[in-house]
Amino acid sequence: MAKKTFGDWMALAEKELKAPPESLVWRTPEGIDVKPLYTEGDIENAKHLGSLPGFAPFTRGPRATMYAGRPWTIRQYAGFSTAEASNAFYRKALQSGQQGVSVAFDLATHRGYDSDHPRVVGDVGKAGVAIDSVEDMKILFDDIPLDKVSVSMTMNGAVIPILANFIVAGEEQGVSKAELSGTIQNDILKEFMVRNTYIYPPEPSMRIVADIIEYTAKQMPKFNSISISGYHMQEAGATLVQELAFTLADGREYVRAAIAKGLNVDDFAGRLSFFFAIGMNFFMEAAKLRAARLLWTRIMEEFKPQKASSLMMRTHCQTSGVSLQEQDPYNNIVRTAFEAMSAVLGGTQSLHTNSFDEAIALPTDFSARIARNTQLILQHETGVTKVVDPLAGSYYVEALTNELADKAWTLIGEVEALGGMTKAVNEGLPKRLIEEAATRRQAAVDRGDEVIVGVNKYRLDTEEDIEILAIDNAAVRTAQVKRIGETKRRRDQARVTSALDQLGLVAMSGQGNLLEAAVEAARARATVGEISDTMRHIFGDHAAELEVIKDVYGQAYRGEPELEVLKDRMAVAARVLGREPRIMVAKLGQDGHDRGAKVIASAFGDIGFDVLAGPLFQTPEEAADLAVASKVDVIGMSSLAAGHKTLAPQLVEALKARGGGDIIVVVGGVIPRQDYAYLMENGVAAVFGPGTNVLDAANEVLDLLEGKRRNR
Repeated sequence: MAKKTFGDWMALAEKELKAPPESLVWRTPEGIDVKPLYTEGDIENAKHLGSLPGFAPFTRGPRATMYAGRPWTIRQYAGFSTAEASNAFYRKALQSGQQGVSVAFDLATHRGYDSDHPRVVGDVGKAGVAIDSVEDMKILFDDIPLDKVSVSMTMNGAVIPILANFIVAGEEQGVSKAELSGTIQNDILKEFMVRNTYIYPPEPSMRIVADIIEYTAKQMPKFNSISISGYHMQEAGATLVQELAFTLADGREYVRAAIAKGLNVDDFAGRLSFFFAIGMNFFMEAAKLRAARLLWTRIMEEFKPQKASSLMMRTHCQTSGVSLQEQDPYNNIVRTAFEAMSAVLGGTQSLHTNSFDEAIALPTDFSARIARNTQLILQHETGVTKVVDPLAGSYYVEALTNELADKAWTLIGEVEALGGMTKAVNEGLPKRLIEEAATRRQAAVDRGDEVIVGVNKYRLDTEEDIEILAIDNAAVRTAQVKRIGETKRRRDQARVTSALDQLGLVAMSGQGNLLEAAVEAARARATVGEISDTMRHIFGDHAAELEVIKDVYGQAYRGEPELEVLKDRMAVAARVLGREPRIMVAKLGQDGHDRGAKVIASAFGDIGFDVLAGPLFQTPEEAADLAVASKVDVIGMSSLAAGHKTLAPQLVEALKARGGGDIIVVVGGVIPRQDYAYLMENGVAAVFGPGTNVLDAANEVLDLLEGKRRNR
């Protein structure tokens, strides 16, 4: 039988479709045209082919035998309320098959505030564990042998006091810092782009990164000094090309900073690690990890290391949080399983799988067990650990690997042209591109161009409430404040003052190592807030410049009847008011996750609202002051960190106290349905949960404005 050609396939496909096969091409958000068929011709120019696992450029994996020799580490990210509660969760998880501890801190801790600070009333113990001193850190790891269990800590802003407290907690458990194993995230550049749990401006923040790399390189040989994170970029809306490019550009910047400290690249490169999100584009996510290793080798070759291991990328992955949906939440179990499989086929070294209820609240023991067992089933029942890099040689995957690498390298080149990542961050390039991508994707979901099962297609007629984990924020804060008081009463204040003065001197002079000085302060029982404030006095606070992108959401709907009808309603409202309806989009407390707020601000602006984007980290009183002074009609409070039950009622009361009681308050974000009634009873006019269509939300806000006008 004669061999069939690509032309033969084209003819047969056109006959089946009754249309050219090109009509099946899928244009991804990355600008990659995915064809319905790939052949050997699509990989003719792929230079990475022919390599083997364990050898540069490590496209096929950093280890020769990969999972056939040793499966990836199961590392579940968790932390909530108190150190006692988190410790109990960790110990139970370790007994159930988890192989390392990953700590989530509350937002007060991330931003370097003690739990008794007035700015963090609604944040303590929410979305992570509250850590104020070594006493909390000792409880957190009680009965967890730190010489045997690897600990990963997601911390960036307050990275100096947290790592110092961890080191001292280890010492007092009888484990020297040389024996401690694990990872500290310590990736501040991405905080300025997307996550916003920064404290200090970029330049002193980069010094902190370099000091930690230096200290750990010399004194903590088993500890990874930085986890360079693309995860939060994808969660904020970045395309896979943007996630890949900006993460690797961050890595290059950190290597340069460490070398500038006088370190030899081979002294620290082996302890760098990376952290990527894994979303629902199954094959492209696997290809992304392969492309990442390829490009990192290329970048590290610039620094001329002598060790082959210095060229190697080590990767942790976490399944996507933003892909999880409140509607029909058990679908999230399926989503997470597919994402986990994609990460494994891409060759991750460790993995966290999200719990199905995380679009609604913190995971319960029940949902966390399912998430952990997803990985155990992958390791023990699917056979994926038996073969190294099973996707190698796939025309499609190899073509994707090549195209992702090429597109990311082009974007990395744009960053270099600006002078590197610190300068690119200062100029706002990554943040702007990511926010544009996030807004574009929201429009695609709202229009139904991107199908989300159970959200914009195949929706259930009724919503199902599931059991959620609720944190008593007031009780946690009361307990933390009490422990802070007890710690301060027992400590030698003269020793604390001396240690903090020395830390301030190191910060001011630029001489010495900040982490080394902070370890002495932690031994003396200086708190996280005191150590952070000492550096705040020298370095100052970073304040982001707010910029709302325009004509991205509106462009996606241009000419669509749904938008035109809404704009007609806007015109009527403007005539009645004598101006455009004015909405303030507010972020309260220490919740810096502003993807939703930025998308709403951008989309509402395109619809026709006069939008005021409030600054990050406002108190309810500050937000009320700004809203009243700006004569807004509506405040839209965005909450992604579980502080809504505290902060929204406080905002309503603050508005009344300032004569702004007629300002409509609506709340959107990650809010359990069980909390809707409470918010409404406390003055909130509407709640928009995850998956809300933006145009539907705009129509409801107009309904509220019209109702307010009729009731006058």
